[in-house]
Amino acid sequence: MLGLWVLLGLAGLLRPMSVGLVGRTLFPLSTLCSIALSVIAVVSLAAPAEHAVLPIGLPDLPMHVRLDALSSVFLLLLGTSSAGISVFAAGYFRRGEGTPPGLICLQYHLFLASMGFILLADDAYAFMVAWETMAISSYFLVTTQHRIPEIRSAGFLYLLMAHVGAISVLLTFGVLQGGSWHFTFDAMRAAHLAPGWAAAAFLLALVGFGAKAGLVPMHVWLPEAHPAAPSPVSALMSGVMLKMAVYGMIRVTFDLLGTPVWWWGLVPLAAGLVSALYGAVFAAVQTDMKRLLAYSSIENLGLAFAGFGLSVVFHGAGMRIPAAPSRRRSITA
Repeated sequence: MLGLWVLLGLAGLLRPMSVGLVGRTLFPLSTLCSIALSVIAVVSLAAPAEHAVLPIGLPDLPMHVRLDALSSVFLLLLGTSSAGISVFAAGYFRRGEGTPPGLICLQYHLFLASMGFILLADDAYAFMVAWETMAISSYFLVTTQHRIPEIRSAGFLYLLMAHVGAISVLLTFGVLQGGSWHFTFDAMRAAHLAPGWAAAAFLLALVGFGAKAGLVPMHVWLPEAHPAAPSPVSALMSGVMLKMAVYGMIRVTFDLLGTPVWWWGLVPLAAGLVSALYGAVFAAVQTDMKRLLAYSSIENLGLAFAGFGLSVVFHGAGMRIPAAPSRRRSITA
């Protein structure tokens, strides 16, 4: 399904100025791919984890992929959300002074495919390639009307914060490999980190994924990028892309690190509550609908990270019932 998304995006380049090809053919086909991906995700929820090694990548550094229960939950979110958004996008994009419709189609479907590949990546190399593809494709979507100076400025701020977060995520994987210099997630699961290094990996992950989620004070890009982006892109960013940060934190904390310490959870709990309050207050005084939704996204992701922080605290304190992912195998079964 991810490969089909890429092919649909490339098909938009056959007639880049054709609104009919993009709106009447490619986006409806994309909706069918999204529905199929949702069905696959539902079927995979109760299935054993599947592994594969893709014959792509660098010499002696192939890409590893894995489909497990955690990936399936977020793939279901991606599939169901993108299905509705693609239906709306089919009638939204028009020929104008900005990016041609066919090129928007390519950027849109690369954005979808990269988010799906993040959820399947089973090594740091594949994860970072997908993460950067998501950032770059979404940057070009945000700057669709690139002739407007304010939109170019918003896109630059978004790209800057995206790469600040990406550097922190990359450093997280550098710590997690534990000196083995093997960057598969299986090697990271088997690594034994000293308490200080484990805490450093958690905090680096929080900075990196928190920047993508728009946690305060790393939220500055969100109220600027959302008004600049086309409406379907804003919906994808709020509904799906920000949740990639939640996925990343869950994957690193409860899967790759395995046994979090209770005090780690206090940091995302505090940051989440501050972000939720900040987003709610600023959303209440907005007069522009897209900026209102941007601050609402900050509030919602703040609540999500507060819940994540509580889960870490409960897990570290041995309270397994309130901590939903109480065992490593509960998210990788």
